[in-house]
Parts: sequence; C-alpha cells; structure tokens
Amino acid sequence: MRFFLAIITILFTLGTNAQDTVVKPAYPLLTVEEAVTIALENNYDIRLSRNDLKIDEQNVSLANAGLLPNVSGTFSRNNSIQNSTQIRADGTQQELDNARNNQMNYGVNLGWTIFDGFRMFARYDQLKELRKQGDQELKLTILTRISDVMTTYYDLVQQQQLLKALDTAIVISKQRVTLADNRFKIGKAAKLELLNAQVDLNTDQTNYLRQAESYENTKTFLNELMARDLMTKFVVVDSVITDDKLKLVDLMNTAQGQNPQIQIAVINKKVAELNLKQVRGLRYPEIGVSTGYIFTESENSLGFARENSGQGWSYGLSANINIFNGFLQARNERIAKLQIDNSGIFIEQQTKAVNSRLMASFQTYLTNLELVNLEKKNEEIAKQNLDITMEKYRIGTITQIEVRTAQLNYINAIARNATAQYNAKISEVSLKELAGNIQF
Repeated sequence: MRFFLAIITILFTLGTNAQDTVVKPAYPLLTVEEAVTIALENNYDIRLSRNDLKIDEQNVSLANAGLLPNVSGTFSRNNSIQNSTQIRADGTQQELDNARNNQMNYGVNLGWTIFDGFRMFARYDQLKELRKQGDQELKLTILTRISDVMTTYYDLVQQQQLLKALDTAIVISKQRVTLADNRFKIGKAAKLELLNAQVDLNTDQTNYLRQAESYENTKTFLNELMARDLMTKFVVVDSVITDDKLKLVDLMNTAQGQNPQIQIAVINKKVAELNLKQVRGLRYPEIGVSTGYIFTESENSLGFARENSGQGWSYGLSANINIFNGFLQARNERIAKLQIDNSGIFIEQQTKAVNSRLMASFQTYLTNLELVNLEKKNEEIAKQNLDITMEKYRIGTITQIEVRTAQLNYINAIARNATAQYNAKISEVSLKELAGNIQF
C-alpha cells in the first residue's frame, strides 16, 4: 500500500513539474517575412548597393556622353610697367620710363563637338548598360542578404526545436531522479541508481545551457543582418514548411533570365561591343564648332594708340583626323574584339556554373525531402519507445541504462528531425537564390 501511495504521489508531482516547465513566449513573434522586410529596409550592404545604383543612374546623361556643348565664361587681365624705347619708321625715337600697359579680356565661349565618329552615341548606350549592370548587382546583393536572413532565421527555428527537446530531456531526467529517490527511500533501489539519475539530469541541464547560449548568439547575428538594435528580443515560429514542388527544368529556365550573375555577364558583353564602336570611331574625323562674345580693353602709355577697346562675336570650325598613330588603332580594335570574345566565353562559363550548382543543389533538395519524412517517422517511433520504457521503469521492470538510452534516442531523433527540416528548407532557399527568384 505504501508503495502504491508513493507512486501516486510521484505521478502527481511529475504532472505539476511538467506544467511548470512549459515555456510561454515572453517576446514578440518575428516571422520570416517580417525579418526579410526589415533587412530590405535596413541592411547596410543593400543600402550601399542602392546608392551605387543611384550613382550609375546619375551617370546616364547626354553631357556625360559628350553630346552637349560646353559654355564657359572667361576673364583675363594683364598689367606691366616697363622702361620703353620706341623707334618709328621715320626715325623718330620715343622713350618713356615706367610705362604702364594694361590689357583686359572677358566674354562667353561655347564649344561643341558635333561629330566624333559616333563615339558619343556609343558612350551614351554604354552608360545605360552600366546602369543595368548596377541594377543586377543590387539584385545580387538583395538575393544574397535575403538568403542569409532566411538561413539564419530557420537555423533559429531548428535551435528552438532542439531547446524544446532538451527541455523535455530535463523533465524526464527530473522524473527519473524523483522516482529513483522514492524507490531508494522505500528500499526498492540502491543509492547508485539515484546518483546516476542526478548525473544525467546535470548533463541535460548543461546541454540545455550550451544550446541556449548558441540560440541567443544566433538571434544577435540575425539582428545584425536586419541592421537593428542588437538587444531586440523576439521568438521565431515553431515549425518549417518546405516547398516540395520545385522542378529542376523550371529552375534552370528561370535562372537563364533572372540569375544576376548570368545577366551581369550578358551586360558585360554588350558593354564590350559598345567599346569596340568607340574604338572604331577614332577612324573618323572629329568636327567641332565654337563661338563666343568677347570684350577687350587695353591701355598703352607709349605708342600710336593710347587706349583700345572692342567687343563682338567670334566663331570658328575645327576638324582633325588620325592619319597614322603607329598602328595603335588596329591594335586597339583587335583587343576590343578579343574582349567581346572573352565576354561571350564568360557568359557560357557562368551559365554552366549556375546550372551545375542548380543540379547539385536540386539533388540535395530531393534527398533532404526524403530525410524529412524518414526522420519524422523516427521521432514518432522514438517517442513511443520512450513512453513504453518510462512505464516499465515506473513499475521497476527495466534498468536505468535502458531508460537513459531510450531518452537519448528520443532527443537525438528530435534533433535529427529538426536538422532534416532545416536542411530541406535551406536547399529550397538555395535553389531559389540560384534561380534569381526567392519567394518567402
């Protein structure tokens, strides 16, 4: 009778302890969508890339390409004091010490290159391509940072699941300590059994503290990626949902048109082609016009005209053409053609590299999906095994070593299941990043 009363007391106490160990969310829930949105607004790398794109946009202008005229204002004044001697044609000689001579010119001038072998038009098109390149570089930065945020977020989900598993291990170990203590008090077990249970409890608590430390450090890193206060507290969701409908063919087709690395390679080839147009433009003459309105004033202490002034328009036409520059023109054109050829080769290389990574990542993705199903079943089996083992332990028909083995198998099964879910989700994110189209 005393034994059964002790068992009832133990079960009541364990139920109360289990309720007390339930972790209630004390901080606001952060979803992956919210984390990505915050990162898009605050992340430093993304902000820097946005500013770089704005610089590229500012560079796309007619003036930067050389299509517009230059207008400038000019002013000059020269003064001199000289001892002058002047002999005229009739032999008359004039001398003057400290003769002052002053001259001042000012006005507005306009210069305009109206033809340079179409180089200015090629340059303008090149600036627009560089702006597109900046847009793709911004997209690459955004994709990389979104992937980093999502990877870190789902790592937290995995760690949070592991923390719950370790918390469950502590609850079970406390149950074992209580049972062992009561069995020892009523003479049904040796003290060694109680000591072993206490050692296992201490081990589980140590593992929990270490995992909690890693969890908090990862939260700090996620706050850093979101570029917000590192002390911000939050919790993440409890589960991971993986898109298991991805198709390799669809991903490869999407990557061909949306992967930033491939698109940057394509743009670089267009830039190289426009560079060749600019080099070929040097074979043509360069023609420019100029005009201006000039004011002149001068004073001479010695001479026929003591003062002179004038104002009026000036205009002119200039042209020059490269006739021979030591065969540099042909050399530069050959180099520009080779740069185009290299750009084409690089496009093929980038396409092959992206497709290769897609194929390898897709195979990993399929394997991880299978592991998710397998580890889920393993966790269910391990839970059933633990329940049966604990029931047998309560009635004293099983050894403590078998209980600990069942307990560790259950915790390991939870950890493997969480890891499988995490790996499957990261495989999905990696595939979408390579395709250039992350959705969350």
